[in-house]
Parts: sequence; C-alpha cells; structure tokens
Amino acid sequence: MEAGPVCSQVMRIGFALPQHDFSLRSESPLSYSTLLGYARYAKDLGVDSLWLADHLVWDVSKYRGPTEPGGMFEPLVTLSALARDVPDVRLGTLVLLEALRPAALLAKSISTMDRLSGGRIDVGVGAGWYEPDFTGIGMSMPRPGERLERLGECVQVLKGLLTAEAEPFTFDGKFHSSAGASLTPAALQTPNPPIFVGGKGDRLLDLVARHADGWNTCWQWSFDAYQERLGVLEQACEKVGRDPSTVWRSLGLYALVGENEADLARRFERLRTESPVGVLDGVSLDDWRVGRLVGTVEQVREQAAGWAELGVETLIVCTGSVPFAVAAKDDLDPIVESLRGI
Repeated sequence: MEAGPVCSQVMRIGFALPQHDFSLRSESPLSYSTLLGYARYAKDLGVDSLWLADHLVWDVSKYRGPTEPGGMFEPLVTLSALARDVPDVRLGTLVLLEALRPAALLAKSISTMDRLSGGRIDVGVGAGWYEPDFTGIGMSMPRPGERLERLGECVQVLKGLLTAEAEPFTFDGKFHSSAGASLTPAALQTPNPPIFVGGKGDRLLDLVARHADGWNTCWQWSFDAYQERLGVLEQACEKVGRDPSTVWRSLGLYALVGENEADLARRFERLRTESPVGVLDGVSLDDWRVGRLVGTVEQVREQAAGWAELGVETLIVCTGSVPFAVAAKDDLDPIVESLRGI
C-alpha cells in the first residue's frame, strides 16, 4: 500500500482533536466519548485527518492560563481506539516526543497501528520543549543541541525499521541503537508510514531535509515568517541534493470562521467562554485574527489559497484557544466549507 498524503496536489484538511483537561472548560476531565464525538463529526464533514499531541501531563501557563497541570490522553493508545471507531480518515501524531519511547519500540507500535488502521497512520515526531515531560520520566531536559541529535537518530531508526522491504536493520547511535532488527508484520504503507518532523529552527530544518518525509510547524504564522523558514528548508534540501518539493508540508493554525462578521463575533465570544481561564482575557477578535485562519468563509478561503501557493499540502486546524482544544462541534462546519477544494 503506497504511503499516504505526501506531496498531494489538493490541500488536505486536518483537525486537532480535543485531548486534554483544558480542551473544554465545561468538561474536565475530558472523556473519550467527547473526543470520539468530535472525531466522528469531523470525519462526517469530510476532514481528511485527525491529530493528537504527546505529553505526560500539560498546563496552559504558556498561554496565560492555569499553571496547574491537567491530564491528557496518550496518543498511540488513543489513535488505536480511533482506528477502530472512526474508519476512512487518516490518523496522526503532532508530535511524538522522542524522549518518551525507545525508537525501536516506537517503530513497532507504529507498524502495528498501521496494520490495525488499514494503512492510515502519519507519524510526527519532535524534540520536545515542555520540561515536565522530561522530569516525569526521571530525565533532566537536555540542551537544545542534544535534543536535536536525539531526534535525528530517532528518525533514522524509525525510517530504517518501518521500510517494509528493508533487510534487518542495524544502527549504532549515541542515543538510539538497533542490532539486526526487523518488524513483522510490517506496516502496510510503503515504503513507510510518512514521517515528518515538527519545529522551525535552522538545525531542525536541516534534519528534515536529510531524514524526514515531511515538515510541520504550528500554531500561529504569518505568510512572511513562514516563507522565510521555507527558504531555509529549501537551502537545506539543496545542500543534500534533495528536491524540496518532495518534502510534505503540513501547517497547524488556529481557526475560527463565520458565515458573516456577526456570526464570527458570536463564535469568538463562545470560544472565550469555553477557553481556559485567563487565556483570552483582554484579547479582541481583531487580535485573534493575527497569524490565524480567522474571518468569514470568503476571507479564510483567500487566506488558505495563500498557504497553498507556499506549498502547504495539509492544513491542520485547531478550533480552540490553546492547542488541541475546542469550543463547539459546529465551529468546524464553516472551516471545512472555506477550505474544501483549495
């Protein structure tokens, strides 16, 4: 089975699912029933992919919200449940923290999930930035350079083990190793489930060019800032003799769309009500437009076309005010309407 959405000709729509105890102010702790309800609603609207993040626990102090950590569904187990409960939609991680799992074990989990889902898995991995994820496993958070080195080795092991036709794979790295290992049964997608790296720094983009199938960054971007980072990625590809167009580009953005300005204002006030305490205090609708997919259907369709011109192939929308949060299911309707067919 040929691997999924890499370098598609039509922009695909992804949805960041509610996943943690700050996803809805009116429901904490979050239930799987609510998560599943949003997943099915998005799938029925025609969303192409569903996405989950990866933290042991999480707080929203970075976004001016509560500092007390809340709970969060583990992504691999949850995606396995969604593979059973929500057919015919792709399922992805945005992104898996390298330090939480040995790379070979992660590859085994991914190959099994790809089999269970019928070949619908997209694999996003990242270096990590949230210190409690590291201290929670008894590890001091490494310096940025070491985190990138670890991530690079992880991606190489994942690629080596997930390549369906590969011979037993051996890798002797500083942080990750594999000695003559192979995965049976192999993943369904060939040559491997798409593996992309999340982030934006120069060294990370060099890693993408050398080892990954794709690149992701989120959640607030201007066209100019993204284009500058894209230029760095293209230069990194040129240095290693890679065609930049072979790098799958996905972009996560906060999104809020109304049928008209009055409807947009109503939805923004509902978002304020469902947001974690403090996050939208003093934030106006005009403030919320900056760097996000916000506006009427026609306005957002024009914005999305601009992202398509920059080569973005999957737009992953977050309908809440913090990542992997929501306000109401029907916020997705005008978003999908504005993005369909771009």
